[in-house]
Amino acid sequence: MSKKNKQSTNSLKIPKLIVVSATFLDAISTKLATRFAAKIFTTPLKHAMPNREKAMDTHSIQSKIRISSIKKEIVVYQYGVGIKKVLFVHGWSGRGTQMFKIADAFLSEGYQVISFDAPSHGKSPGNTTIMVEFIAAILAMDKEFGPFEAAVGHSLGGMALMNALNSGFQVKKLVTIGSGDKVADIATDFILKIGLKVKHVALLISFFEKKYSKSMDALSSFQNAQKIEIPVLVIHDINDKEVPISCGNNIVKHLKNGTLLTTTGLGHRKILGDSNVADSVVEFVI
Repeated sequence: MSKKNKQSTNSLKIPKLIVVSATFLDAISTKLATRFAAKIFTTPLKHAMPNREKAMDTHSIQSKIRISSIKKEIVVYQYGVGIKKVLFVHGWSGRGTQMFKIADAFLSEGYQVISFDAPSHGKSPGNTTIMVEFIAAILAMDKEFGPFEAAVGHSLGGMALMNALNSGFQVKKLVTIGSGDKVADIATDFILKIGLKVKHVALLISFFEKKYSKSMDALSSFQNAQKIEIPVLVIHDINDKEVPISCGNNIVKHLKNGTLLTTTGLGHRKILGDSNVADSVVEFVI
């Protein structure tokens, strides 16, 4: 695996209708445009489960738990029967079965993998969600199924796990894969892609801070990384076009006990199905 760093730009495509709608609303009212942006920002896409994930889906014990703090339900997957448990947290518009390749590698070592469909993702009900609800779900999973030996998070899941570690969640080791480092950068990228002006970034962040009574900047991975004591493996592909390699570099820079592992040519999602990545994750944890 290459250690060479290379900046990459976000390739996430926004439907033209959303761009046209955002531009139209902005011409009428800044407030309407901001509320529209907030709605789109918090609405994940639900994709059909591909065949490669169906074995994990079929062989998992599935249940629903209610998270009282956010008044939402999530679907939980208990995969394997090992005594030692690892928690998996998928990213935005992902599913609890998405990291099946890594899950299978853990099962072969006698571990049990616990994962879930985050609020409004996969089989979990609902239409909208945000990172603070991912964090609430992690804390609920810890209470219901913990303790966990380690946790593995992809993209937003990794960011949520770093926040959860500073909110009472405890594991011995953490692995993040393709995670972002700054909430402001994520918001800026989103606002520009839907055709709005930079001024809407501050308005969008302010909207969420008032709604959730929480600083959005405080959710940034690089800030939470500074408080994390346990060993953390940060995996990032240098060709990731959705979350640039600079994000992984910045997270590791602020960790007290962090290691960066880079891959080449796997991008943001293919990396989850790579055997070498799966082996590296398991080797780090055990």
